[in-house]
Amino acid sequence: MKITILYGTETGNAEMLAEDIQAEFEAAHDVNCQNLSETSPDDLAPDRFYLLVCSTYGDGDLPASAQPFGAALTKAQPDLSQVHFAIFGLGDSEYDETFNHGPQKLATLMTACGAIQLGPRIAHDASGADLAEDLAMPWASAVIALAQTALGIPA
Repeated sequence: MKITILYGTETGNAEMLAEDIQAEFEAAHDVNCQNLSETSPDDLAPDRFYLLVCSTYGDGDLPASAQPFGAALTKAQPDLSQVHFAIFGLGDSEYDETFNHGPQKLATLMTACGAIQLGPRIAHDASGADLAEDLAMPWASAVIALAQTALGIPA
């Protein structure tokens, strides 16, 4: 299956996790990984599955590298009705009023343009006991299986 991992990051944590996910699944799938800052909504193709890995920055905002993509979605309102995605959020519950709002905003922007979200949005908590990778790998396996079904690709 064709998978693109798109990450939005401020400090590099989302990028590192995205690269770990790529390494885990590239033997079985055609996987590439890129920064949302280098991605246009027009680049999103219906024959790929998109794993979004995004942090939160500031007052619940998208991180710097995801802001241009978010602005492009808001301005262009592209038809993404054939695009499937899943999203993994990174945050810190010490900031409970804005915890994981960046990924939530990104998911809302995608679905507002018609994109189809598969599986739940996972919200990793940097103040919690779990490592991001320990949550991300089972999540990625599950949503990839959902995507194979949704895109009609045999497992």
